[in-house]
Amino acid sequence: PEIKREKKLPVVLSKEEVWEMLSQTKLLKHRILIGLLYGCGLRCFEVRNVRLANLDLNRKQLHVVQGKGKKDRYVPLSDHLIRGLKSYIEAEKPEEWLFNGQPIERAGGDFDSRYSQRGVQWVVKQSAKAAGILKDVHVHTLRHTFATHLLEDGLDIMTVKDLLGHERIETTLEYLHVVQNRKRDPFSPLDTLFAQCAKQ
Repeated sequence: PEIKREKKLPVVLSKEEVWEMLSQTKLLKHRILIGLLYGCGLRCFEVRNVRLANLDLNRKQLHVVQGKGKKDRYVPLSDHLIRGLKSYIEAEKPEEWLFNGQPIERAGGDFDSRYSQRGVQWVVKQSAKAAGILKDVHVHTLRHTFATHLLEDGLDIMTVKDLLGHERIETTLEYLHVVQNRKRDPFSPLDTLFAQCAKQ
């Protein structure tokens, strides 16, 4: 028999919290990093693997190459992010990878000039702290938030599944548990009970 794992719902940020994270982040490089994680729903290794060649600013798309399950996908780039990317590329002049870290000289290591996983995690933690967010924020929290906000803004779940690069729709359906339906906010049946019966 399979061991039942705890069913935990993802931590999701509000739009105001994401805005605060972006506002409180001083370095343009870090703002672009957070903008890609939230604006494109990227996983940590995907954002580290973005090459300049993967950005199609004219078509407003990012080509996510060999994401999880060795699958490619395209995700839309926001106009705001494109403006930021242009400024960042002009200022920092990255050559191959969009984000360059400080390569550590180690004999026989596989260290290249990409941003490290720890570096990405640090940026997200620091931004959340500067924004005064008390929730437990990780890199993946921004991906969860991307999916939830798209569903709340009315995008259909099949499109969200493709944007996330999910293999199975069941994985994407998890987000329906945290989505606040804009048509009507959740309410208790006690409210409607009182509304109907207290008048009688």
